[in-house]
Amino acid sequence: MLRAIGERLFGGSCFLCRGRAGGLLCPACDADLPRLGGELCPRCALASPAAAVCGRCLARPPAFDATVAALAYRFPADVMVQAFKFRSELALAPYFGRLLAQRVAAADRVDFLLPVPLSTARLRERGFNQALEIARTLAQATRTRLAPELCERTVDTRAQFDLPMDERERNVRGAFRCAGFLAGARVALVDDVMTTGSTLAELAATLKRAGAAFVANWVLARTPAPA
Repeated sequence: MLRAIGERLFGGSCFLCRGRAGGLLCPACDADLPRLGGELCPRCALASPAAAVCGRCLARPPAFDATVAALAYRFPADVMVQAFKFRSELALAPYFGRLLAQRVAAADRVDFLLPVPLSTARLRERGFNQALEIARTLAQATRTRLAPELCERTVDTRAQFDLPMDERERNVRGAFRCAGFLAGARVALVDDVMTTGSTLAELAATLKRAGAAFVANWVLARTPAPA
């Protein structure tokens, strides 16, 4: 299926190098993707010796319980994510969903997948929710219920990438609302990129106030720790 989509939209050429490819990427470019692995904090997916919970998460535990990320947010993954998100290259969504599905195969099972909601204004402006598009394929691959109705974004906050790191948490405070009670539910939040984790933490806190027992982040790409 991915091969057919790639051939139809990109004429059999690699999305990155434009060389010959049977799918979205040629084997060389696929091998160049910065796949995450090794010793990562199980809570925030940043580098941590012996894959132990890192000092940041110990000092200030986030509302979410775990994070799994498929890629590091650096070249060429960043180019692909930006094309998907800002140039509406929606053919990348199934590919991203499959990459993330491979990464979460060994993760704790969840009851629901919740794509991080966009505000009505942002959704109208962009025309699609990038997290939802990734989550469609991820839900099929993991046989997990896709449930975007669990929570809504009630505040049209400023884009996080426009803000200094220390302002991002304040920017999203109170931005989400759950539709009902989630007694004991296990939820995975799906998003394209995790930077500080402020948005995901606020959404996780909202879910837990609604009764969720476990909230994980399943994200396509993770930015490195700030210097």
